[in-house]
Amino acid sequence: MSPYLATIYIYPIKSLDGIDVNQATILESGALQHDREFALFNEQGHFVNGKRTAKVHLLRSTFDARFKTISLHIQETDQKAIFHVDDEQTSLEAWLSDYFGFPVKFVQNTITGFPDDTNAKGPTVISTGTIAEVASWFPDVSVDEMRLRLRANIEIGGVPPFWEDQLFAEADQCVQFQVGEILFEGINPCQRCVVPSRDSQTGKVTTHFQKTFVAKRRESLPPWTTPTRFNHFYRLSVNTNIPASEAGKILNQGDEVKILGLVT
Repeated sequence: MSPYLATIYIYPIKSLDGIDVNQATILESGALQHDREFALFNEQGHFVNGKRTAKVHLLRSTFDARFKTISLHIQETDQKAIFHVDDEQTSLEAWLSDYFGFPVKFVQNTITGFPDDTNAKGPTVISTGTIAEVASWFPDVSVDEMRLRLRANIEIGGVPPFWEDQLFAEADQCVQFQVGEILFEGINPCQRCVVPSRDSQTGKVTTHFQKTFVAKRRESLPPWTTPTRFNHFYRLSVNTNIPASEAGKILNQGDEVKILGLVT
C-alpha cells in the first residue's frame, strides 16, 4: 500500500481539544486554517497550556462549524458555558479566569495561528504505525489515547512505524514531499514536552513515561533517519513548512503522499 493521508486533525484553541476533519485549507503562512487559531495567555504573556497548568487537561471544548461559537465544559462537573468568540470575549475571558484562578486573555491569530515551532509553522506529521508502536510501550495507554497526547495534525497511513523519520535531514537541509497537490518541507523531529506523559483527559502522569520513551525511541530508531538530529531521543513526529505558493490549496483525507527529495 502506498503512503496516504489517513487523518487530519486541527486544534482550534492551542492546548485544548482537537477535531478530525476531512479537508483543510493551507494558509499563506503554511499553517492549516483554524489550527491553533486561538490561544490562552496569562498576565505575563505566557501561554496557558498543559506544560504549565494541569487544569488544561480537564477542560473540554467544542466549536460550531463556523468556528464562531465555543462551548466549554469542565470535565466531571455540570459547569458548561457557550460563548460567541467575537461578541462575548469579555465574558469568555472572565469564565476562563475564574476556572484557572488567574487572569486569562483569549487571543486570535488567523494568519499564522500559534505554532509551537515558529521556524516550522506547517502541520506536524506522524504515521499511524508510529502512534500504535509508541502506545505499545505503555501497557495502560491505548492507541487512541496516545494519539490525543501527541496532538499531531497529519497522520500518514500505509507505512511502517517511524516512516516519517525520513522526512527530515541535516539542520541546513529539508526534505520535500507532496501530499495530494501540496508541497511540504520536512524540517526537524519534534521535541516533546511534559504533555505526552499525562493522561489527556485527567492529567494523571504515566509513571516513568519519559525514561521509557527515550530508551525505546533509541532502540527503535529506523535506519532511514538522520541520527545527528537527535541530540536526545525525546523527539517524535516531524515539524514542517509549506511554501507560500501552496496557499489556498486544500488537503484532503486519502491524498497520496510522495517523497520528492532532499533540498539544501
